[in-house]
Amino acid sequence: MKSRDSLIRFKRFQVDEKRRHLVQIETMISEFHRMAEDLERQIKDEETRAGVSDVGHFAYPTFARAAMQRRENVLASAAELDGQLRDAQDALAEAIEDLKKIEIIEERSSERERAAEVKRDQAEMDALAGRLAFQG
Repeated sequence: MKSRDSLIRFKRFQVDEKRRHLVQIETMISEFHRMAEDLERQIKDEETRAGVSDVGHFAYPTFARAAMQRRENVLASAAELDGQLRDAQDALAEAIEDLKKIEIIEERSSERERAAEVKRDQAEMDALAGRLAFQG
């Protein structure tokens, strides 16, 4: 019984850890997308200031070109994290399933123990009733 309680606590801990990891990845992805949006605004602002929006033009701003590269790098990182996010979601689902299995086993075990206790109590009551009937 005690080892099963420890196992349940451990499985719950695993689920919590996997959930935290998933949230971290989601947060990082949203932060990368926010950064990409900021870079996009900076690119547009720089193009407006320079009056040149054609990337191939010789006078295209160097800052805008560098910001484009940073934006692409940030979006590539977000795309990589999308794969990690799917893996983390799968790992979380698996951990939850493992926890549910252990909890179901524990519940069934507890039900059997309660049924055995009720049966013992009933046997004691029957024996007591038999002794009282015999004395009376």
